[in-house]
Amino acid sequence: MNETTQIVCPHCDGINRVPSARLGDKPRCGACKQPLFEAKPLALSEARFRHHAANSGIPLLVDFWASWCGPCRAMAPAFEAAAATLEPAMRLVKVSTEEAPALAQELRIASIPTLALFSGGRERSRQSGAMPAQHIVAWARQVA
Repeated sequence: MNETTQIVCPHCDGINRVPSARLGDKPRCGACKQPLFEAKPLALSEARFRHHAANSGIPLLVDFWASWCGPCRAMAPAFEAAAATLEPAMRLVKVSTEEAPALAQELRIASIPTLALFSGGRERSRQSGAMPAQHIVAWARQVA
């Protein structure tokens, strides 16, 4: 029996079922035909974050950040590098606390940058403070 994993399209937000063994084979969305993985973080609004968190069969590693935050901007290239390493085992996303203040308040994001790992629609772990790419990858793999 082939096990499938539910993957939310980063382009159209359509929900796709992909054979788990084929996640690394550059799958495409059944609806919009765009790649399901692009080895880079996906910027999400509050509504899109909720949709991805509720429907993703792979963990979401979320960078809560703000444009005025120096450490956030400094960590952005490291987070992007981590995406290239961690996909397709997990999806890396960025949520601006400026654009989604209600979500940041609901999740009690007290400092930024904060990385939070979500799996099965629930937060599993979080880490505050900027980190280099290799530490992001190691932490994410440890808590996933």
